[in-house]
Amino acid sequence: MKKVFYLNTCDTCRKILSQFDLTDWEHREIKTEPVTKEELAEMHKRTKSYEALFSKKSTQIKARGIDVKSLEEKDFKKLLLDHYTFLKRPVFITDQEIFVGNDKKNVEKLKEFFGVTE
Repeated sequence: MKKVFYLNTCDTCRKILSQFDLTDWEHREIKTEPVTKEELAEMHKRTKSYEALFSKKSTQIKARGIDVKSLEEKDFKKLLLDHYTFLKRPVFITDQEIFVGNDKKNVEKLKEFFGVTE
């Protein structure tokens, strides 16, 4: 399995995806085709945390008046299934690994995985 979850309107996602050869990867644009319960369960199985998959930069947090510090794992799960912007992105899933988000450390790991040298 090689799957990447991303948001087409996100410049950061597009920039990261453009660095890699993803021709044999399944592409999932999460706004038009949201993450399923099964896919979220697979992501959770690999990260051991819904919070690790949750984007604390989502515009929906402020719009809904959510106090992120008061959330529990079940709340993160519910929100992740409720609206696509709550998923930290992009998410790359292989048979053995998962790469979540766009922080520098994660992007460096992706570059190592794809064998990209600068």
